[in-house]
Amino acid sequence: MTKKIVSFTTVIVLLLVSMIYSASTGSITMGFFEFIGALFEEGNSQMEAIRDLRFPRILVALFAGAALSVSGVLLQSVMRNPLADAGVIGISSGAAFVQLFIISFFPALFFLTPVLAFMGGAFACALVFVLSWKSGLSPLKLILVGIAINAMFTGLTEAFISLGGSLNTSASSVIGSNLTMRTWSDVSTIVTYGSVGLIAAFALYGWCNLLVLQDKTAKSLGFNVARARLIIAAVAVLLSAVSVVVAGVISFVGLLVPHIARRLVGYDHKVLIPFTALAGALLILVADTIGRTIVTPLEIPASTIMAIIGGPFLIFLLRKE
Repeated sequence: MTKKIVSFTTVIVLLLVSMIYSASTGSITMGFFEFIGALFEEGNSQMEAIRDLRFPRILVALFAGAALSVSGVLLQSVMRNPLADAGVIGISSGAAFVQLFIISFFPALFFLTPVLAFMGGAFACALVFVLSWKSGLSPLKLILVGIAINAMFTGLTEAFISLGGSLNTSASSVIGSNLTMRTWSDVSTIVTYGSVGLIAAFALYGWCNLLVLQDKTAKSLGFNVARARLIIAAVAVLLSAVSVVVAGVISFVGLLVPHIARRLVGYDHKVLIPFTALAGALLILVADTIGRTIVTPLEIPASTIMAIIGGPFLIFLLRKE
């Protein structure tokens, strides 16, 4: 219990410090006490610029990190695979392709992109399940099929952008994983859909714990395994899809964070899900802040930093498992 309390406290403190550092560092720089004072001061032009430009970016990074991390926990529970992640097995790329298609050919339906991206991610998830199922789920086959599905949708997206020319120039920038120029409208979208997904994920923690059991054992307890898998997978796809719509495709978050979280707070999803949400929010915020400040005025997307970190971590897990 002490280890869990320390872990939660540490992550929350680091999250608050990172938020203040991210908001006060960049082209407009403030000291800590100057920033805190300006936060409650009306008419401060620097603080107004920070509110309009950095606060939306910070909130999008926080919710995207939380959504992707919790999505990873749910997918790993449903698929019984420690390597499952929305970015690795093609759910994110499926959602991104549908989003790009809608923006390019049906711009009037832009307000429906979270729902339509969810359908694209759900289709990719269903493909992974169907193509890897053979008398049960094979962890290795599932991850290999997932990587193939991810490559297919990524290739389709890149081909679509290349063939579309100027038609897709603006559309491709919308699905890009750079968090620059995010607005309060983006915050509204990810907070609305993300909150629904995160609350639903926590409400399903009991089902996630039961999915650890063998299917026969769970069924003997009167537990509907098929229904639980379907609902939990749907929540995971919703979380990853809304993250793709607002923040772009960021892989490895749902792979990296849950593994670290389990070592710190254990395997009980009642504790694991909220801790993973906090840790994921911290990771993406730190990655975005590093990318924004390390080579100013240029920016390195958070997705690039996560790929640099996540690639070796995936190799490590493959060798270990």
